[in-house]
Amino acid sequence: MLVTYYVALKPAPDRYTSIYLLDSNGKAVDYPAYVVSGVNSTFNVYVDVENHLGSTLTDAQVQVKITSQTNPTFPLDVNATDTFTGTVKDGATWQNLATVSLTQPGNYFVVFELWIPNGNGNGQQFSGQYATLSVQVAAS
Repeated sequence: MLVTYYVALKPAPDRYTSIYLLDSNGKAVDYPAYVVSGVNSTFNVYVDVENHLGSTLTDAQVQVKITSQTNPTFPLDVNATDTFTGTVKDGATWQNLATVSLTQPGNYFVVFELWIPNGNGNGQQFSGQYATLSVQVAAS
């Protein structure tokens, strides 16, 4: 009786996507936080998207955006400096190497937003998922 109850009322598994960053060595350790303009102000990070939706995610899009706002709201209302578009099978991870260049001194948020197809088949919608890097750029 208990087995029947569990099987019949077992909650559906959570369906989700996630986005996260890895450093240029593929680890979650050495993120660029302080760079010097013109010296090491161009850097790489890996942007990983995981799909646990129960089906293939087609036309997933990562938009790379940069802002100097101190308290940004998401999605950022700025143009993307780079965009990656691809397909992520269920249970798989899609990895992209993003190259970011910050040339002006200041404090920045580098934001990686995950956009997915809207249900109408005519565009993208912000998934609510994003990853950020806080980077300080000093004058050389």
